[in-house]
Parts: sequence; C-alpha cells; structure tokens
Amino acid sequence: MMELHSLENTNRPFKRRKRVGRGIGSGRGKTCTRGHKGAGSRAGWKSRERYEGGQLPLYRKLPGRGFNNAQFQRRLHTVNLGQIEEMFADGDVVNVQTLHEAGFLSGPSYGVKLLGNGELTKKVTIEVGAISKQAEEKLNKAKISYTIV
Repeated sequence: MMELHSLENTNRPFKRRKRVGRGIGSGRGKTCTRGHKGAGSRAGWKSRERYEGGQLPLYRKLPGRGFNNAQFQRRLHTVNLGQIEEMFADGDVVNVQTLHEAGFLSGPSYGVKLLGNGELTKKVTIEVGAISKQAEEKLNKAKISYTIV
C-alpha cells in the first residue's frame, strides 16, 4: 500500500552518491564493491578504456578500411559569381591576389574554385584554380573571359 512516508521525490535532478565502506549492513561495506584481492582492489588502479573483459575487442574485430590522405589535402577556397559581381568593377582582374586583398581569402591559399551561385554581368578577367560546371556555363553565356591557372 502506498503511504505518504513511502513516497520518493522522482523529480530529483541528480543521482544519489554511492557511499561505500560504511558497514556490512549497508551492502557496500568491507570490500566497498571492489571484490577480493587483485589489482582492481588496490588503490591507484584504473580499468583500461575500451577494455571488454578479455574478449576480443570490437576495434580488433572490425576490418581496417584503407588509407586517408585528408591531412595532406590542399583545399581550395570557394567564391561565388554573385560575390564577384558585388565586389569587383568592369575591367578588374579576379585572381588569388585580388581576392585576398578584397578579404575573401583568410589564411594560406592553395587556390580558388569559382562556383555558380548568383549572376555575373560585369566584364572581368578571371584567373582561378578550378571552375564548377554551372559557373562555366554562366561565364560562357555572358562571354566573360576566364583562365584556369
């Protein structure tokens, strides 16, 4: 039967602390949940991370999956046609140096890729490392000269 003195606060935001070594009657006295003897019962012992009790660990069961060269990858900065439309005037040259001066590139640059978002109506000369298909179509349609460096 449920009575007022047997109700517990279920809205408690924390878990009760495990108090060990407080007598046999507590259920966690004497060995304090550490068992008898062995390294695990001694002070200063910690279990190894990812230790699975002696069975073959998961990371050894799974196959190795190839080689990843991402740390040596040289990423290109990206610039959209709409950004060039806003920042450059007719007759300007758009290259890594002018983009850096305009504040598009931060940090070391291994080149620039031109993407096709937006429209470009100004007659500028573009010198970039790569161009997307969409940007290339728009440049050809607008008859704007570009070179891939």
